[in-house]
Amino acid sequence: MTRAAWEIERGAGPIIATAIHAGHDFRPDVAKRHVLDEATRLREEDPFTDRWLGIADSSIVVHRSRFEVDLNRPRQGAVYRVPEDAWGLDLWRSDPGQDVIDASLALYDEFYRDLGALCDAVADTHGRFVVLDLHSYNHRRGGPDAPVDDPSENPEINVGTGTVDRTVWGSVVDAFSASMAVHPFDGGTLDVRENVRFRGGHMSGWINERYSGRGCALAIEMKKIFMDEWTGEPRESMIAGIEDALHASTQAIRGALAP
Repeated sequence: MTRAAWEIERGAGPIIATAIHAGHDFRPDVAKRHVLDEATRLREEDPFTDRWLGIADSSIVVHRSRFEVDLNRPRQGAVYRVPEDAWGLDLWRSDPGQDVIDASLALYDEFYRDLGALCDAVADTHGRFVVLDLHSYNHRRGGPDAPVDDPSENPEINVGTGTVDRTVWGSVVDAFSASMAVHPFDGGTLDVRENVRFRGGHMSGWINERYSGRGCALAIEMKKIFMDEWTGEPRESMIAGIEDALHASTQAIRGALAP
């Protein structure tokens, strides 16, 4: 039996963390039509980002692969149909058919209803809240033995704030980024910059628009220094180090949210 598409945990407090690209599951009707091999699919997903959800009061982890439905894209582009939708990758053994696409979009709609219900509840309880939208990105696209992508254009932590109203939430953004940047990590500190590689996707924009003045979603992209992006092997000490830095940064956010 296919497990639930996502899990939501509601806790006390104003901080929510999400890992919406952590999933690798396919429902059967998608799996039998999809041609993409598992290793390539995994490389474009965000494995291990769910390991950091404990730093927040509430959390959402998505178990379905973004190759079934991408919850971080607008609805009309949430199902990858052609290679141009997905980094040039061949996707389907045969045309998936409208029934398959409609079922994926129904899942998309259900997710946003559940996300809205969680955010509504946290906003009603706390007045203001922050969502840490956790993702990761590749930096060895040339191959496992190729040089890493230019570090000057690929920060270890990219804070996406393209849809954040900084006049309202600037103190929260700065508190998070400053805390991440000074926290000890792997014998040094993390390279934390804003809007270098990514400005944030659809979900963070949806939250920032719908909850204007009440909710702030930061799209946090971790460069895959914490794993081998080609083999999928984790680097446990770095996963733990990033978790420590995130935990400290959530405390900084709480301070910035305080009256």
